[in-house]
Amino acid sequence: MSTILIVDDDSFLLDMYALKFGENAYTVDTAKSVEEALKKLRSGTSFDIILLDMIMPHLTGLDLLKAIRAESLGGDPLCIVLSNQGERTDIEAANEAGADGYIIKANSIPSEVVRSVKEYAEKKANAVK
Repeated sequence: MSTILIVDDDSFLLDMYALKFGENAYTVDTAKSVEEALKKLRSGTSFDIILLDMIMPHLTGLDLLKAIRAESLGGDPLCIVLSNQGERTDIEAANEAGADGYIIKANSIPSEVVRSVKEYAEKKANAVK
């Protein structure tokens, strides 16, 4: 069973994705801000997967990605961006900051997001072998 941290400032989306991942046998934790996510990660909590939004108040998803990678937070989690920011420059910036994947919210229903996350996790597991 994989543990996932979902970071999004939209409570409706956060609850919906938490429910969908929970229904698919994930252990789910959530954070409504980058600051809340960093507090959890810096306390030593580790996750298999971190699913994060790009646009949030104060600190952004890019800030979170950079901190995770620079500080080796969360036990080397798979970091996947889930955002409506779909421009090539947004995707490139996320990749440069250490994202393992990028999913555009508007193009994916929740079950597709779960499937995409599973596919990214399988690719990472196969690459490690």
